[in-house]
Amino acid sequence: MTGMKKGKQVYCRIFQTGLKLALPFLPYRKPKIVGSVKKLPEILRKHKCESLLLITDQGIAGLGLTRPLERALAESGIRCTLYDRTVANPTTVNVEEALKLYREAGCSAIIGFGGGSSMDCAKGVGACIARPGKSLENMKGILKVRRRLPLLIAVPTTAGTGSETTLAAVITDAETRHKYAVNDFPLIPRYAVLDPKVTLSLPPFVTATTGMDALTHAVEAYIGNSTTYGTRKDALMAVQMIFENLDLAYEDGSNRQARKEMLKASFYAGCAFTKSYVGYVHAVAHSLGGEYNVPHGLANAVLLPFVLEAYGPVIHKKLYDLALAAGVADEDMSCQEAAGHFIAAIREMKRRFGIGDKIPEIREEDIPKLARYADREANPLYPVPVLMDAKELERFYYLLRG
Repeated sequence: MTGMKKGKQVYCRIFQTGLKLALPFLPYRKPKIVGSVKKLPEILRKHKCESLLLITDQGIAGLGLTRPLERALAESGIRCTLYDRTVANPTTVNVEEALKLYREAGCSAIIGFGGGSSMDCAKGVGACIARPGKSLENMKGILKVRRRLPLLIAVPTTAGTGSETTLAAVITDAETRHKYAVNDFPLIPRYAVLDPKVTLSLPPFVTATTGMDALTHAVEAYIGNSTTYGTRKDALMAVQMIFENLDLAYEDGSNRQARKEMLKASFYAGCAFTKSYVGYVHAVAHSLGGEYNVPHGLANAVLLPFVLEAYGPVIHKKLYDLALAAGVADEDMSCQEAAGHFIAAIREMKRRFGIGDKIPEIREEDIPKLARYADREANPLYPVPVLMDAKELERFYYLLRG
């Protein structure tokens, strides 16, 4: 039973119900899927784009993953300015630096090429161009951009974040280390390039943690209180594809079919949580990323089974559905038994991938502050199955600290 004060509980549920009722009337859209980076010059020409900003990180640039795209752009006469200084959990400084390059080069399009960090940075730049008189800080929360961005294209190199489908950009304030989200419909990329070739060099551990990030998106979207027929379908499909393909991609990084299926799984999971939102796994993970730079996928993977267990019987029926999709339970099992099998399967998955149960960076004196960050992010926005206040959320930090 939640310890949250009754008034706050009522406010959260009314807020969430209002958002759910508004869902059919909101301008959600899915990005157009493109199968290869080599098709982008044609798309850019169609949009009359002569100069673009390519946002990535040094790891991706160092591996040469952007070179085929850069060559294709040069052959088509499209000028490409590269910004490759994005860090994990992108900061306000990253956005400012990239924005300066965009303006200096006279760009008219942005490509976010990499993991969620590069795509979030690209969205942040787009938001600042759309609202030049407004700081990112003033756009945090929901529906505060409200203007069309320049052409935005996402090229995910990891199958996990789902940022190529979402209306969110998660940015870390470079000074305070506080992590916040800017959420608005113009931030959904126009095109998502699901090209397995750019994911082939992903190391096994990153393949695992980003794959479990996608799993967390699908699970939290499915067990929340704001699902639709479409988001439930997308979430179940994503869970099935992840359980069928993540181990294959982890064990053999050159398996293109498994990589392709994981990109699709991440896309569908992203579509599910864009409409139906996430929950306390994400809220706690974001606070850890902001404070200690813990990679988001890793934090989600570590947290997921703990939070599912804390929700208790309220989610057993939904976990039964997910367990069937994952192939880890039989139809004749009870909901409680199937839920137990699903949580156990996630724990076993973590064990196979060498993902532990601790985040050693957590300092005890930081826990109240981190829990307040998580509380502010999640309540009232996330339609979680069981409401928890900051004091109750502290338990997860203590569990992870050991």
